[in-house]
Amino acid sequence: MRAVDIIINKRDKLELTKEEINFFVKGISSGEIPDYQASSWAMAVLLNGMTEQETTDLTLAMADSGEVLDLSAIAPVVVDKHSTGGVGDKTTLVVGPIVAACGLPVGKMSGRGLGFSGGTLDKMESIPGYRVDLSQDEFMAQLKKLNIVLTGQSADLAPADGKLYALRDVTGTVPSLPLIASSVMSKKIAAGAHAIVLDVKLGNGAFMKTLEDAEQLATMMVAIGKLSGRKVRAILSDMNQPLGKAVGNAVELKEAIETLNDHGPEDFLEHCMVISSHMLVLGEKAKDIDEARTIAEEKLKGGSALEKFKELVQAQDGDVSYIDDPSKLPYALIQHAVTADMTGYVAKLHARTVGETAVDLGAGRAKKTDVIDPAVGIIVHKKVGDEVVKGEAIFTILSNSEINVAPAEKRLKNAVQISTVSQEPLPLFYGVIS
Repeated sequence: MRAVDIIINKRDKLELTKEEINFFVKGISSGEIPDYQASSWAMAVLLNGMTEQETTDLTLAMADSGEVLDLSAIAPVVVDKHSTGGVGDKTTLVVGPIVAACGLPVGKMSGRGLGFSGGTLDKMESIPGYRVDLSQDEFMAQLKKLNIVLTGQSADLAPADGKLYALRDVTGTVPSLPLIASSVMSKKIAAGAHAIVLDVKLGNGAFMKTLEDAEQLATMMVAIGKLSGRKVRAILSDMNQPLGKAVGNAVELKEAIETLNDHGPEDFLEHCMVISSHMLVLGEKAKDIDEARTIAEEKLKGGSALEKFKELVQAQDGDVSYIDDPSKLPYALIQHAVTADMTGYVAKLHARTVGETAVDLGAGRAKKTDVIDPAVGIIVHKKVGDEVVKGEAIFTILSNSEINVAPAEKRLKNAVQISTVSQEPLPLFYGVIS
């Protein structure tokens, strides 16, 4: 078997066999297939697509390129969730503890933020001491003991995906739906979860801009799950404006703690309830969404979800006093209000611009080597559909440098549109694919 023949087959729109895909992925992992051939193949996939079976075979081949965790000794069903990325999306910090408090194990390996989308690990590292480098043995032991673990992704999981993604990033082949779907699902399958809820974002602050594209990606990932023996459900959610009020690291962590105390922003709380409910149904802790919602609300309002979050932090060497007193978390020296230029209704609140502005303030990374300032960020006071009075604050900029304030204000002014005509609020969700 030769790599060039596999490239030619995909160039000519032929369906690749499982053997061909396994050969190619092994060659990428070992380095026997050079970068120029891997890049050529990725471009052929981008242009000609893949069938569901091809995409599943690619996913499993990449998962099998490294370690695949077996979590069957932990429980009959271990759940995981994955978000395709968004601005203000701190959902994992709330739904993980809620679901774990319901007795369903949640094994989560997360990543860091890059670009305008924040990273879960960066938010958790706002807590002094919190470890994100658990070994596999620590991961398994903590999951068995506490029903919850939240750590960084092991380099041993789906290493072929890491190599292929690095090539896609510099060869213009990132937008390929089969390559996106297999990249996400290979890591999830390697991490061992039996059931996976996917939060697929769409809108100006998401990778998928349209409902059609989001549905196509979600359908593809659900199909991969089915063909690989996992239970997968995809929730299509809005990212045309930030989720919740806080955009940053420490401020998002603080908002998550407020939500676990049942005082979070309405849109974010509702988002967490819906995702938690689907995880509970998929994990066989509830027969339907209504029952799952009741169970999840009991754990939130009764305080057991907050206690589970404290257990998580303590188990991973974080200082729990920061959860008991979130005012101890890093907070920026400068708080600057961005006010409305006219009275009316918020018609647009461009999520991506808000996220990119937060990155410019130091809350994220333009490149992987950038250092994050956990204290900086943006507070969003108004959402689409809200009434606003001239001079009223729409945003608060949190900065540790005066020089960053004026450019941030200019960008945020451009991110919002105010209309004299009343506006309908944006939907939180667009559908479920299962």
